[in-house]
Formats: sequence, C-alpha cells, structure tokens
Amino acid sequence: MAGSTHTVTNQAPPLTGYDVFSADRALADAVERHLPPGLHEEALAELSGLGNTCGSRQVQEWGTQADANPPVLRTHDRYGHRVDEVDFHPAWHRLLGKGVAAGLTDAWSRPGGHVRRAAGFVLWTQVEAGNCCPLSMTHAAVPALRADADLAAEWEPRLASRVYDRELRPARLKAGALFGMGMTEKQGGSDVRANTTSARPLAEEGTYELRGHKWFCSAPMSDGFLVLAQAPGGLTCFLVPRVLADGTRNVFLIQRLKDKLGNRSNASAEVEFAGTWARRVGEEGRGVPAVIGMVAATRLDCVLGSAGLMRQAVAQAVHHCAHREAFGGRLADKPLMRNVLADLAVESEAATVLGLRLAAACDAAEGGDERERALLRLAVPAAKYWVTKRCAPVVVEAAECLGGNGYVEESGLPRLVRESPLNSVWEGAGNVQALDVLRALGREPAALDAYLTEVGAARGADHRLDAAIRTVLTELADLEAAEGRARLLAERLALVLQGALLVRHAPPEVADAFCASRLGGDGGAVFGTLPPTLDLASVVERARPMA
Repeated sequence: MAGSTHTVTNQAPPLTGYDVFSADRALADAVERHLPPGLHEEALAELSGLGNTCGSRQVQEWGTQADANPPVLRTHDRYGHRVDEVDFHPAWHRLLGKGVAAGLTDAWSRPGGHVRRAAGFVLWTQVEAGNCCPLSMTHAAVPALRADADLAAEWEPRLASRVYDRELRPARLKAGALFGMGMTEKQGGSDVRANTTSARPLAEEGTYELRGHKWFCSAPMSDGFLVLAQAPGGLTCFLVPRVLADGTRNVFLIQRLKDKLGNRSNASAEVEFAGTWARRVGEEGRGVPAVIGMVAATRLDCVLGSAGLMRQAVAQAVHHCAHREAFGGRLADKPLMRNVLADLAVESEAATVLGLRLAAACDAAEGGDERERALLRLAVPAAKYWVTKRCAPVVVEAAECLGGNGYVEESGLPRLVRESPLNSVWEGAGNVQALDVLRALGREPAALDAYLTEVGAARGADHRLDAAIRTVLTELADLEAAEGRARLLAERLALVLQGALLVRHAPPEVADAFCASRLGGDGGAVFGTLPPTLDLASVVERARPMA
C-alpha cells in the first residue's frame, strides 16, 4: 500500500518447525559416541522424533503458556474441606504428558538408558524447563528406593511408566506415578542434619507418623515424596504417599507456593506434616546415604538442564544473527559478532559434551564398572558447580545478541534468563558442590584416580591442556586448609575435564578455541574475546540450528 509505514523487514524468521536434536551437532555426536553401535539406529530415531516435537510451533506455544500461567494453590474445597491441591494450566499437563511418554522419567530399564534420557532431557529443557523438575525427581527416586527391595519392586514400574496419570488416587490404581521430595527446612537449608521434622514409629513394622515442616517441597502434586526426618535412630529417609492405600488423603498440608524468579510453571511449596503416614526407606539413621543416589542423579540433571538452556540461547542468538543484517552484511559475518557467537558456542558444546560423558558413566556404573562409578563421585559435583554457574552469563550474552529484541518477552530469551541461575541453586548451591569436591578428593582416592585416567587420555594432544593438567596436579598436592580455595579447585577440575573431552572428540576448531581461551589464558573475562586467529566461522556454523 502506498505510503505504508509498517513494512516489516530484516527480522529473523521464527526458529520453529525443525528437529532440535539433529540440528545440535554436539549433542548428536555425543549420543553416537557413547551408545553401542547396535543402539544407534533406534536411539537416533527416537531422539529425532523428540527433537521434531521440541521444534514444533504447537509445543513451543505450550511452553510459553505454561510459564505465563503459574500454578494456583487450592487449600480447601467449596464446603470447607481441606484438599491441598495445585491447579495447573492445561499446557503444563500436555507438556508433562509428553515428557513422561518420551521416557524422561526412566533411565534404568533399558540399555544405554542414561545417555538416551540425558539427550532427551537436554532437548526437553529447551521447550519449558519447569516441567523437567518432576521428570527429574521421578527418575532420580529410583536409586533411593532401591535401599528397600520391596519398595523398589512396588514403585519402580510406576515411575518408569510412559503413562502420565494426573489424578490423585492410590498409586496402586494408577498406570504411572510421579515423585517429589522434601529435604530442606527453614532452619537448616542444605544442612539437612539440622532437620527437626520428627518420625514416631507406628505399630506396623517400617511405618511412622511424621510431624514437622519442609521449607522446599518440589512438585507437591506428585504421588509420592522422599523426605528426611528424625527417627529414634537418627536422620532417616521416608516415603510419603500423597494418597493412602484406602483412598484417603494423607496429611500433606500445603501452606503456600513459592513465588520464584524463574521456573514459574513448576510448583514449589512449603508443607506441614501433622500425623502424616510414612514408610521408612532403608535403615534408621541412614537417611543421607539412602538419598545420596537421588541427589547425584538430580545434580547431573542440573548439569544437563543448564546445557539445554545454554544450547537454546545460543541457537536463538546464532539464528538471529544469521538472518539479521546491519552495516552492509549479516551480523553473523561481522568479525566481532562472530567472535561473541563462537565463544558462546564453545561454552555450550563444552557443557553438552561433559553432561553426556557423565551420563555414559552412569550407564557403565549400572553395569558394574567401578572406575566409572568413582569418576562420577568427583566429576558430578565439579560439573554441577561449573556448568550451572556458566549458564547465566551465556544466556544473558545470547540475549544481548538480539539487541532490544532479546529483552522483549516475545523473543523467549527473558524466560531463559530467569531460568538460568536456577540449577546452580537447586540440589546444593556452589559452596556445597565445591565442598563435596573436597570430600571426594579427601576420602575417595579411587575418584581422583579415575579422574586422572580420564583426562590423561588426552595428554599430549594440546600443550595448553597439558599445562592445565600440571597445574591441577600441583593444586592437588596440598589439600591442607583447602576449603578457602575449594571453588577455584572445582572450577579447574571441571575445565580440564571439559578440555580433555573436547580435544579428544570435538572438531579441532572447537577444541582449539576452548583450550586457547579457557586453559591458555588467551581470552578475556567476557564472551567475544577469543583470539581472532582461530577458525571462528566454522565454530559458529557448527552451532547454527537451521541452514
């Protein structure tokens, strides 16, 4: 129309209608690398299908709707009866149903299950991270429940089910079940041994009555919860069913839902136990050992979730800059923007490669490989510390690549920004992880041996990596009074492990950029400061989600 003032030009098309898995070369390569050849065809087809689901316009819209419509607590029904229910937007249920159907609650029942699930978790996080919380906890509950063979036999099939059943009724009547957990209390936080919730034994062997509170209870709409409480024999792990076997509601008083910075689609609650029926998991006084497997699994999911958030942010930034023109050419072709994009892409790939390597170690450990089990003991807290802390600066810088558009809710980047600090806080914040690294080094020599064997496989391939390994060995030679430098030690352990994996498995241009900037000191304190002599164009092209 003549004189129109609203002709839209120079805007990137929506990043939709594509296979999120196949477009992520780092992730697809890692899956192929860590799965036996006999599983490749089936796993790649499955993940490609999930990737197309993640990339669909409809599913992306569900993610937006779920985030924009947080859950609502209903403590009572219209007649005044206490119900303690949480109402969710329909988009939440659709997403959770697809996540369950994709097998994201189960890595334990199939060959290569941890690698396959890890890749799926990275993909699904990019759609909407909030619903990944109950998926993660349901998956992670399995090793804790295995402390009691009867409980494991009863609950594992329900948790591994690919049927999402949202109704609150006895678990024995359901085709599938979800799990939450309540560990922390307001007086203790991560110091769970300071918990005051009490557990009084009942007449039936292994059953108790709980009284107390939980400051954070994740996914309070779940069918069962793992909680810690003080039994006569000390801090003990318990299973609290939401609905009892006879169909009556257990005493599970939801006091309020947390109003969170991000992760808004997911309900996190404060709950009270007042004569709540519970069943013991493991032995009295062995609560922390009973839940340690669950904590390790959820910590790995924090790494994978952060890798997913980084990947989506980088994909959006590269996609935008590949289509946006300024100053006579595409933004992605401008040397300075290319440097920023390449730097972000390197960080994203390093996180993905490390997360999938740890998932492969879980598969091997399940098969009885003790070296891989020992590697996890040190590498998981180090990775959880470092990768989750790198997530926020990556996402914020990626949003800046879109300019003012990245600050507008419609772009989706603000939601990623709000979500980006979460995994660093959940399941033990940075100091907790760094101190756990020190504990592993001090108490479990096999963990350090496994780590050194892993990074040693790359020695001689890059002089900067070799120098970084020597620096770590020097740091490890003196662990006296190490608490004050625990963060630096955890960072260096993670960086060296990432560097070793990239040198062995990534394209040379990616490994070169990582080693130069993260290990060799040839980069600055912010993204976009890579040495310009590197092959940055190839790094950016590898990270591009669509041609």
